[in-house]
Amino acid sequence: MEHGTPTFTIDLFGLPVMFDLSTSLMIIITCLIVFFVFFFMTRKLAVRPTGKPQVLMETLMNFVKGMISSNMAWKQGGKFHFMAITLIAFIFVANILGIPFTIILPDEAHTLWWKSPTADPTVTLTLAGLMIVLTHYYGVQMQGMGNYVKSYFQPMWFMAPIKFIEEFTYNLTLGLRLYGNIYAGEILLLLLVSLITTGGILGAVGGFIPLMVWQGFKLFISAIQAFIFVMLAMVYLSHKLSDDH
Repeated sequence: MEHGTPTFTIDLFGLPVMFDLSTSLMIIITCLIVFFVFFFMTRKLAVRPTGKPQVLMETLMNFVKGMISSNMAWKQGGKFHFMAITLIAFIFVANILGIPFTIILPDEAHTLWWKSPTADPTVTLTLAGLMIVLTHYYGVQMQGMGNYVKSYFQPMWFMAPIKFIEEFTYNLTLGLRLYGNIYAGEILLLLLVSLITTGGILGAVGGFIPLMVWQGFKLFISAIQAFIFVMLAMVYLSHKLSDDH
């Protein structure tokens, strides 16, 4: 079943700029969920944790710290700790928002309002692009502009075009990998829901168990994809901080 997308267009310097309202709404909801979850988990901090929220938060922090330490020295990577925690939490929450249910308006276009924002390639490619920009920024900060630019022509000058293409392909693979996995999962969920709602008793019975199984599997995939995105970002960042990237 085809679903419509709610859009809003504004005129920016004579150019029409279109916004996907459902994606924008889901990004805001994701940010609010991450903020309030972290706020709840850290509101009663103690030297010796007495509650599960702080223990879970410290577990997440240690887990992300291990991801960073496996790619670069902690003296270098420590400043990316909170960024990586925020990123992995945001991506995980964004991935799972479309799991429990979807909201589709009963209009002619079957407008889809509730979905995982990472099922939109614009969101995932933007996240990947932001990470690319950050890696370049910290690479220049670490090595200096001259040495950083020179590194693209080492060990041989003809390596420069290959390295420039690598920057482009890295952005595509990092963003599209996340998008492809989440989008495919959402499509299958919608198909199973359609089977349950339109297939009568036989469709409901035959589709309910696969739906439950797939929701659990998609939860696992969502966590794995958040981990892979942040891990690859840290790997690429470590390459940019080294003198021989």
